[in-house]
Amino acid sequence: MRVLLVEDDGMIAQGLQTALRQSGFAVDWTSDGRSASGALHATVFDLVLLDLGLPQQDGIEVLRGLRRRGDATPVIILTARDEIRSRIAGLDAGADDYIVKPFDLDELMARVRSVLRRASGRADTSIQHGALRLDPVTHTVEQAGVPVNVSAHEYAVLEALLQRPGAVLSRSQLEDRLYGWDEPIGSNAVEVYIHGLRRKLGSDVIRTLRGVGYFVPKT
Repeated sequence: MRVLLVEDDGMIAQGLQTALRQSGFAVDWTSDGRSASGALHATVFDLVLLDLGLPQQDGIEVLRGLRRRGDATPVIILTARDEIRSRIAGLDAGADDYIVKPFDLDELMARVRSVLRRASGRADTSIQHGALRLDPVTHTVEQAGVPVNVSAHEYAVLEALLQRPGAVLSRSQLEDRLYGWDEPIGSNAVEVYIHGLRRKLGSDVIRTLRGVGYFVPKT
């Protein structure tokens, strides 16, 4: 999944990027409101983590612009503004959650999972597809109840495919779910992860539509 982090404090941003990437997210970072608005126009994200006190354009205006365009991308506000009126303004502008700094990283990740689960319409935390079960909390995979050891990038590829069974995702679409702007991409990275998953889960779990991309058949 791809996250846009909008935070003008470089130290906080670095820590959040590390935590999110360790949890399997691709993270893009921008430090001002105008750049954030431009990124949201140009790129599809699964989640936005948005500070409010930003240079050039306030976070509330970024959020209002997003919602005015009819963009329902989940947004979690991360801010030092702890006044009740600020919380009300953020939620009324369309935020899905509001967290006051300083915050606990484990709590933030739990709130991220909760917001994404609501956005996908799932009540259960896990993703079940036939004999496969993915747990986004622990980033583990089971097949017929047996744990399968997968890398963080293999997990991200499998999660992207299982979220939309039957839908074909191209290599570039999968790369968008794996890498942020500043992360180098190997020329055959996706193919390597697909090969690893097939070796561990079986060759029929992920199918190839030649010249188009990859998909998991519907059950």
